Amino acid sequence: MKHTLLFMALVSLGACTVGPDFHSPQSALPTTWQDTAPEGATLGHVDSQWWQQLGDPKLTALVERAAIANLDVRTASNRLEQSRLMRQVTGSEQLPGISARGAYKRARNSSVGVLDESNYNGQAPFELWSAAVDASWEVDLWGHVRRSVEAADAELQLTRAQRDGVVLSITAETAADYIRLRGVQARLAVARQNLEIARQSNTLTTTRFDNGVTTNLDTANSAAQVATIEAVLPVLTAEQDRLINALSFLLGQPPRALYAELITATAIPDPAPDVPIGLPSELAQRRPDIQKSEAALHRATAAIGVAQADFYPRISLGASLGSQAMNGSDFAAWNSRTWSYGPSLYLPIFQGGRLTGTLELRKRQEQEAAIEYQRVVLSAWHEVDNAMTDYAAEKQHHTALQEAVRQNTLALTTARDRYAQGAIDFINVLGVQRALLATQSDLVDSATQAALDRVQLYRALGGGWPKG
Repeated sequence: MKHTLLFMALVSLGACTVGPDFHSPQSALPTTWQDTAPEGATLGHVDSQWWQQLGDPKLTALVERAAIANLDVRTASNRLEQSRLMRQVTGSEQLPGISARGAYKRARNSSVGVLDESNYNGQAPFELWSAAVDASWEVDLWGHVRRSVEAADAELQLTRAQRDGVVLSITAETAADYIRLRGVQARLAVARQNLEIARQSNTLTTTRFDNGVTTNLDTANSAAQVATIEAVLPVLTAEQDRLINALSFLLGQPPRALYAELITATAIPDPAPDVPIGLPSELAQRRPDIQKSEAALHRATAAIGVAQADFYPRISLGASLGSQAMNGSDFAAWNSRTWSYGPSLYLPIFQGGRLTGTLELRKRQEQEAAIEYQRVVLSAWHEVDNAMTDYAAEKQHHTALQEAVRQNTLALTTARDRYAQGAIDFINVLGVQRALLATQSDLVDSATQAALDRVQLYRALGGGWPKG
């Protein structure tokens, strides 16, 4: 009875846990976006599958394929599984360990040695049969094991946040490369359209030169314009192929694997008129980098408890039940049984400063993790603010360029008509055509950048694959 009471007392002591308890840190984020939200932004829920709002089925399919097939994502997912297994290993220390052992030995001892366990005085060989079941359990008096498990749980959360961060980066990078590809293809279309216009102008100047109503200056200028536009085409084509290869790599595919799928140009994804941006306080729940830094702080806090528990005694309970016999026929007999039970004590007395140094180190690491958390939160706030500013500015830029293209198109039509009538020189037509080409290219770049800024805004807001 007294042994049972002693055992229960030791177990009850196991409820004591040294070291600081972790509490989620305050993020210090504002409650509203104040004046930083772009026009058309709403406080609605940030869609985890934000790429669907761009209205491009091909983009949606590529992003979802990349989130599964990308090699970086697969590596991060594998590390998450490793972390789960490490948590399982650490958690096993909370439970008793049970093992079985057995042995058979045939030997002959020296007749002049110091010990002959067979009592044959070295005159004959003997056999020794043994088997036992052993059990052991560390009584977690000061929470050494519990804090270790807590640290393992935090490590698991950290690894999950790392995986989510990789998925977020890959989805955003896939969407960005796709948008750049459609932008380059739109630039190619603009160049080819202007090349046709330039060739028509070259034909017109050649006809007028042949009729003696103009000089070779006009024909040279028009031919130079044709050559200038033609020089752009191979550069844009190479950029198109490079972006297709970049998307192939993101999907874990060899070069040009997506060529047939993506070579046909489609429109640049048009940003939707409204952008659900949520609340600033939600960033801590959405952004993987904030979740990662919080988990790192939790892990560092738990490590302090582990280091403090190392200062105190550690008690383990052990028991063994088995059988041992000199003859195999006696192995199962009742008299061959063996058993033992009892506690063992480990008490650190002098460690040369190792325990003190370890504890101080863990405290410093916890302070560093707290500072890093503040830095990550502040950086996220800045990133979102900058993304909102860039997106709002680019939308205004795009609207202004649309008007510039409309006016330049009208100006080119008028200039060509007046040149055909001999009212103006070709240099005027050439200037208007160059201005139209420049503004059309700028408009394509602006549409591309507006879509990219939208992707960056969602990335900054922490939108990404559903967490799991």
